[in-house]
Amino acid sequence: MEKGKITRPSMIIIGGSAGSLQVVFYLLGNCPPDFDIPIVIVLHRDPQGISRLAELLGTKTTLTVKEIEDKEPIEKGCVYVCPPDYHTLFEDDQSFSLDYSEKINFSRPSIDVTFRSGADIFGKELVCILLSGANADGADGLRYVREHAGITIVHAPEEAEVSYMPEQALLQGRADHIFLKNEITQFLLQFS
Repeated sequence: MEKGKITRPSMIIIGGSAGSLQVVFYLLGNCPPDFDIPIVIVLHRDPQGISRLAELLGTKTTLTVKEIEDKEPIEKGCVYVCPPDYHTLFEDDQSFSLDYSEKINFSRPSIDVTFRSGADIFGKELVCILLSGANADGADGLRYVREHAGITIVHAPEEAEVSYMPEQALLQGRADHIFLKNEITQFLLQFS
């Protein structure tokens, strides 16, 4: 990638845990109706809880929001929510795959798993954003994304509600950019 030139992404993955939901609301609320890059949201959630996250996020954006189903094809302009208690993977045919293997970083879905799978499929056309959270999930996935020429963004710990997750990524040197939420929005809007 040439210095100063950014490849237009074909996938954006946003990962977070405790304290990240309000930032997800903010980011989606600032996406214009014609924003056509698919966005995948990986949030740690209670596997026993009622799954209404997609419905809730849909009230914050004009984009189509849906919970991922196994083997579902990826469509432009959609926001996809990872279902609770399944890892979300990407397939070569531009579809999703749900996996019930062991928890990673005490989490299923694991942000690391989805970031890595995204890097394998989208390479330099991937943007991964790590938000607030109380464990280190996502830090290793960001390393893998960087190794595959994707762009990595970490929410600035001073603004994150729970700073542990972004701090872990930064301690390991895994961020191309450290942004406040309004800067994340501005970064994404350059592609609309």
